[in-house]
Order: sequence, then C-alpha cells, then structure tokens
Amino acid sequence: MLTEAVEHLIKNIVDFPDDVSVKSHDSARGEHIRVRVNPEDIGRVIGRQGRTASAIRTVVQAISDHNVRVDIIDARR
Repeated sequence: MLTEAVEHLIKNIVDFPDDVSVKSHDSARGEHIRVRVNPEDIGRVIGRQGRTASAIRTVVQAISDHNVRVDIIDARR
C-alpha cells in the first residue's frame, strides 16, 4: 500500500511519470522505499532545500503504522 501511495505522489509531481520506479523491501530498521526518477525530475522531487522530499516522507510516515524510510535515488550515479 505504501509503495502505491509514494508512486502516486511522485508521478503527480514529475514531468516524466513513466520513468518513475518505486521499490520496497524490509530491513532491520523497518520498511525501506527507494524511488528512482528521470534525472531531469530529481530537482522537482527533492524541492528547494529538500522541502518536497521532506513532505513526501512526512505523508508516508503519517499513513504508515511502522517505521518507513524513503530514499530518492539519482539515476545518474
């Protein structure tokens, strides 16, 4: 459910929604969600001073009943 929510949020922010990839796996510290976007959209997803990324993490944590980590990965690296 969380991966679908993150994917929905991200796809509505970016210019290239077909390039969005959201994968989740469990770790010792909780669920870990990795988001990959088109390199041209990375700035849009992170936002000024990380505000958009922080807001996405806040929303995900609010709808979750456990610890969740959301990472936005730069596909160029």
